[in-house]
Amino acid sequence: MTRPRHIAVLDVGKTNAKIALVDGQSLCEIAVVTRPNTVLPGPPWPHFDLDRHWAFFLEHLTAFHASHRVDAISVTTHGASAVLLDHDGELAAPMLDYEHTGPDAMAAGYNAIRPPFSETGSARLGAGLNLGAQLFWQFETDPALADRVAHVLTYPQYWGFRLTGAMASDVTSLGCHTDLWNPWTGQFSSLVKRLGLAEKFAPPHRPGDVLGCVTGAIAARTGLPRDTLVVCGIHDSNASLLPYVLARKGAFSVISTGTWVVVMSVGGRKGALDPARDTLVNTNALGQAVPSARFMGGREYEVIRAGGDANVTDRDRKAVLDGGIMLLPAVEPGSGPFRGFAATWTAQPQGAGQRMAALGFYLALMSKTCLDLVGAQGPVIVEGPFARNAEYLDMLASLHPGGVEVAATATGTSVGAAMLFATDHTAPETRLVTPPNGDALAGYAADWQAAQATRPGAGQIT
Repeated sequence: MTRPRHIAVLDVGKTNAKIALVDGQSLCEIAVVTRPNTVLPGPPWPHFDLDRHWAFFLEHLTAFHASHRVDAISVTTHGASAVLLDHDGELAAPMLDYEHTGPDAMAAGYNAIRPPFSETGSARLGAGLNLGAQLFWQFETDPALADRVAHVLTYPQYWGFRLTGAMASDVTSLGCHTDLWNPWTGQFSSLVKRLGLAEKFAPPHRPGDVLGCVTGAIAARTGLPRDTLVVCGIHDSNASLLPYVLARKGAFSVISTGTWVVVMSVGGRKGALDPARDTLVNTNALGQAVPSARFMGGREYEVIRAGGDANVTDRDRKAVLDGGIMLLPAVEPGSGPFRGFAATWTAQPQGAGQRMAALGFYLALMSKTCLDLVGAQGPVIVEGPFARNAEYLDMLASLHPGGVEVAATATGTSVGAAMLFATDHTAPETRLVTPPNGDALAGYAADWQAAQATRPGAGQIT
């Protein structure tokens, strides 16, 4: 396949949805438009506003094609989501928000049928973070739903279906803590049959498989050529990983940052994962099992900054390091390596600058914990918003012996999704992070680890 000149990427994160136009040669974003990913309250349950997203995507596909020409389309979305369609290809039910706690009320029933971690690499999570738990709860809550549902599509492929009329699921979306996939065999888990969905789940594909061309109706609505290709699509954290999986040799890790911080280790140290600490096995775009860990770092960042956006000065940073001003986990206690712990400050920061410095250090220390849990070796590449946070990068680089790198140019989910059309495997250029005051940062980290390890119920952090 010749790499298209301009690739439109539909990119739906938990907080925002966006459409980006990516130059197929330079892999730079030419244009980006965003909208909030607002959750509607129901009935019948809190759900995502798919109709508004669709109108937004069509509007800007039309505009991008008029201004630059769109030659191909890729899709990336957050995980823990599927769309239920009826026999006519319409929604059989609204798409449940995975943060809705309804499934917790039926946890005992679901736990009785879910496969073990050894089969799925999927830790048991709260709310609807296990897609299997969502489906179980939806079918129990609405007994008529099972008869209405004819097709189940993972979330990126729903947009592909709207564009092409072809139905699919993808291995990266199935392989991200759904309980529905066996990452070692590359097949559905036993849960799919137990839920009665073996004949309803759309067939799994690799993300780079061509789903088809846009329909005549889409071409007429947007002005796109009828032969505009659409690839299957990819889970967003795996979109960040993809450029490096294609081009890097040896051990390395990628930290994809956004609402979720997802740490993915390739070729690292072998060892048992601990599902109680939110470690799991993801499936990458090549269908390979990837030891992973995660926490809700972007959400934690927004909670602690509380709308402030102060610049951190050298004085702020020194005050935090010298004064031992530390944020201990977990700001979002429902997930991550310290689930169940309540966040606390060892000393109160004086002003927004100190708070933001301590927050950057906290997020780095949480990320380092995740790296250790998955046996990460070699360099770490940081993708997404935290790649612009100096405190985060410096703290992480002072602790990880393999070094920390950031992409020299913007990559992230949209560019990773555009690379599903890649015909060469050139790794993005990166720069090495060289932290000042490395000894002071390492000392602060040791104190943070000791403070957390001595809290009631805590285990020693490796």
